[in-house]
Amino acid sequence: MKTKNIIFYLIGLLAFCSCEDMFEPAEENRRQLEDLTEESKYAHGLLMYGYDRLPYMTRISDAACWTDVATDDAVTNLTSNNYLNMATGAWAADNNPMSQWDNCRDGIQYINLFLTIVDNVKWAPSAVSKQQMFVDRLKGEAYGLRALFYYYLLMAHGGYADDGVLYGVPLLTSPEDGSSDFNQPRATFAACVQQCFDDCDNAMALLPIDYVNIDDANMVPQKYLDLGAQLSGYNSVFGSLSNGLMSGRIAEAVKAQVALLAASPAFREQSGVTSAEAAKLCANVLKRIGGMEGFDPTGNTWYKNKTKLEPSASEMPEILWREQRRNETALEDVLYPPTLYGSGRINPSQNLVDAFPMRSGLPITDPTSGYDPQNPYANRDPRLADNILYNGTVFKKGKPAIITGTYPNENNETDDNLNTKDKSTRTGYYLKKQLRDDVSPSTSGSTLAQYHVYPRIRYTELFLAYAEAANDAWGPKSDPTGVGFTAYDVIKAIRERAGLGTNEIGQPLPEGDAYLEECAADQAKMTELIRNERRIELCFENKRFWDMRRWLLPLNEPITGMQIDRDEETGVLTYKLIDVENRVYDNSYQCYGPIPKSEVLKFSNLKQNKGWR
Repeated sequence: MKTKNIIFYLIGLLAFCSCEDMFEPAEENRRQLEDLTEESKYAHGLLMYGYDRLPYMTRISDAACWTDVATDDAVTNLTSNNYLNMATGAWAADNNPMSQWDNCRDGIQYINLFLTIVDNVKWAPSAVSKQQMFVDRLKGEAYGLRALFYYYLLMAHGGYADDGVLYGVPLLTSPEDGSSDFNQPRATFAACVQQCFDDCDNAMALLPIDYVNIDDANMVPQKYLDLGAQLSGYNSVFGSLSNGLMSGRIAEAVKAQVALLAASPAFREQSGVTSAEAAKLCANVLKRIGGMEGFDPTGNTWYKNKTKLEPSASEMPEILWREQRRNETALEDVLYPPTLYGSGRINPSQNLVDAFPMRSGLPITDPTSGYDPQNPYANRDPRLADNILYNGTVFKKGKPAIITGTYPNENNETDDNLNTKDKSTRTGYYLKKQLRDDVSPSTSGSTLAQYHVYPRIRYTELFLAYAEAANDAWGPKSDPTGVGFTAYDVIKAIRERAGLGTNEIGQPLPEGDAYLEECAADQAKMTELIRNERRIELCFENKRFWDMRRWLLPLNEPITGMQIDRDEETGVLTYKLIDVENRVYDNSYQCYGPIPKSEVLKFSNLKQNKGWR
């Protein structure tokens, strides 16, 4: 474990801060942890270290998109990729690219250190009200972050041990130091979930729902008015300058995410959380935006609304929490096809392509759907063209179509003469989602960066979470809590937004979305539909791997692609399904990730999840 290293690192860092002479620092300039109460900027650094450890960003440089290449949604053409190696048989307790053990445990240590001093730090010593406001906000942020770290740890490392108990991770709510007993057992999964809930509740009690400036002193909470708070002071602590930090709304959403995980098939037996409880917690978040009234009609293509991506733009109604906007070419450098000067590293699978229904809403497997295997992209769900580059796609204005077939073409992505051998697609597809068509990658010779937005939590994710939990608890069309919408209502809105239930020119079909109505009459069918909608809507947002495991779906489905040939005399294209990559997972135990082997070897009280050695 790295906790000791963190402690020594912090003390060493503090010792060097503000030293006039690095080689012979004055004794009084050596800062220890107890000195942080006198210097707020250094104390605040502990909390910022916590933010810095947040995993699972959707930026390509943070590797979040890459996790999909370990699922049935994609492969990569990068042979050295850790997720490729994992998916093809190298996943082990001592070789786990999905591990969050060190990162999140580090984050928890920083947060716990911060919580021990936050009440005593001189944030605003000359103003009693402002001092208390800072303490409340910063403490609330810390609680929310700690809940988030435990959530990620539960996803990555929660599981059943050989004794039949569902475990989480060791629960630490106070900082460790050199005298601590590091040989701590894993708490039960249920205990960890309860800790997440408690931390989220504490965060919500201390934080505003959102960081917004108020213009009426009567809106300042009474407890701060009693301490002499002024409107300007309140806004300086809880106003818009704090946007992007953990807020009450974000903590509420984290609690809902934890509940959905706990109520999932892989964990529900011993988690202490029911689907009904998860549905209610998701509904709490959604009621704040008016339920279905707050459903963003363009939320599934937030990354295509270029005016909203600019720094001067207002917040997107689809995004609950995001990273700061970034002006860069990182995604395009890695994901553009090689003829657009990218490396084409993520190749969506035929498995995923087949999950997109026809525009009518019918699955392509339905014999009445009209699906033509020799014209496979005609009349399909419009989200297919939004998310995936397939053969014949024109992506950049003024540029030729992307050709992924094997037939000769001057813009053929597989032509070795274009020096694309190690960049061309393995499946017949490239990724389009989140890419901007007005970026010139850094390898193009005329780099042009553009702003990107990387969501942490989208409202569509929470609508889908509600639909999943509500359907599990009460069925497709039941609303026993009176929240005002059902699982059916959510899925109907998502499919209508996508353009399903229409003909090839977008006009509503007389029968509407008949497949949705069919599923709404059968809870099991509705479960499958909700899961498929989640797969489509959240593809390449680091959800699929965790969803497959919490649903106990088989991980070893072989990955297929599409080979496209052309008859040189007639010009007719032919489409052939091809095998691309076998997945080597053991479904008997790998739905639960391992505890790092090095930790189990060091600490006898740490029980490994069943099957991992």
